[in-house]
Amino acid sequence: MRLHVLLANMIPSSHGGRWDARLWAALTVLCAVVFLDALDISMVGVALPSIQADLGLSTSSLQWVVSGYVLGYGGLLLLGGRTADLLGRRRVFLVALAVFAVASLLGGLVNDGTLLIAARFIKGISAAFTAPAALSIITTTFAEGPARNRALSIFTASGASGFSLGLIISGLLTELGWRWTFLMPVPVAILALIAALRFVPKQHEERAEGGYDLIGATTITASMLLLVFAVVEAPTAGWGSVRTIATLAAAAVLLAVFVVAEQKVKHPLVRLGILRSGPIVRANLGLVILFGSYVGFQFVAMQYFQNFLHWSALETALAFLPAGLLVAVTSTKMGNLADRFGTARLIVIGSAALAAGYAFFLRLNDDPSLATLIIPGMILLGIAFALSFPSLNIQATNGVSDDEQGLASGLLNTSGQVGGAVMLAIVTAVLTSNTSADPINGFRAAITVSVILGVVGLVIALTGLRRRPRPAVAVEDEKVLETV
Repeated sequence: MRLHVLLANMIPSSHGGRWDARLWAALTVLCAVVFLDALDISMVGVALPSIQADLGLSTSSLQWVVSGYVLGYGGLLLLGGRTADLLGRRRVFLVALAVFAVASLLGGLVNDGTLLIAARFIKGISAAFTAPAALSIITTTFAEGPARNRALSIFTASGASGFSLGLIISGLLTELGWRWTFLMPVPVAILALIAALRFVPKQHEERAEGGYDLIGATTITASMLLLVFAVVEAPTAGWGSVRTIATLAAAAVLLAVFVVAEQKVKHPLVRLGILRSGPIVRANLGLVILFGSYVGFQFVAMQYFQNFLHWSALETALAFLPAGLLVAVTSTKMGNLADRFGTARLIVIGSAALAAGYAFFLRLNDDPSLATLIIPGMILLGIAFALSFPSLNIQATNGVSDDEQGLASGLLNTSGQVGGAVMLAIVTAVLTSNTSADPINGFRAAITVSVILGVVGLVIALTGLRRRPRPAVAVEDEKVLETV
């Protein structure tokens, strides 16, 4: 018996039976793509010193190898999610995946820093369309409840594993040459594209009702791009500089115009009523904190391990191995736990583990112990991601109608990316201002930011336990979710 048939017979279907081989193959393709998206976010970090040396980039230019991807991804996610709803999720997914493969190839072949940054920006844009399209395909294929929870736990495990294992894979590839960190995703993306053409069902080409909200698309995309640009450049330009303040002010004005426009247009890009759901709002805030705090922590840990302790790229990558393995092994089981205990409780436990994991690293010193500091801290962070990441995705899409699943997915992914950009800028500023006199205290001060964020996330998660939620009720005139 073929392996995929054997696996298909082991997994329940959305219709109460068992998933057939084709459905399992479609889920595998979607998981492979979200793995690549997440991998690309974290994988480039270890390769940055080699890229800088080979292409002769300045430090300010080098940060744009990372920030260019975040700018394209975070700035266009809302547009990507709604485009999937309007133009067809399968169509948007296939086109964006093809662009991702081409941009990956270009990134591995260029010999100019500006072209490399441009390739990263294009990859970020393509990911802004593949991620919400893939997630909305999942949520419209599997019925809300146990089947969708299992599917989402597998899907989000792939994303969390890609992000966690990106550093490890990058450490290995960088030993061969930094270009391999860009070229490795190319054959995987091509194979995924071929498989998607065959296995992703064509019925996902059905479009949501409504026209095109050009004002909303223009203002929210420009606002997100300016916001991400401002926070990425703030550590260099200065938080109090005219450029930073003017850029943030422009982003705020465009956001205000967007909110007003969405209340007046017939077919809004973002139906603001979706934010009246407490669980959806908590899920989005939760991902801001989960992803944002970890991006900041990861940046500090890279500086600590490589620049202060002088570990190699591979040694640094292996330090993250406990968290990555834990996420990869356990996240697929989170759907069953969500069915039994509910997402709110899992998010509370995950938030507590997140804050505790960061707090462990406040004890870092000149000679850190693997047994009592690094491994326990990484295990706690792995538990946090394994519990929280699937649960937040489930909570953010439950109770949402099929024609708005792309919107809900785009909102959630935007929360993560914008949270990561903002928190990274804050952590970088804290680290830069405290490490010159005493590096250890500087590292501790920067990690304290992640600890505080973890505690805030725990408080937000606890508010979801105040009252047992009743099933969401759709109000047809306003399409408002009234979930208590």
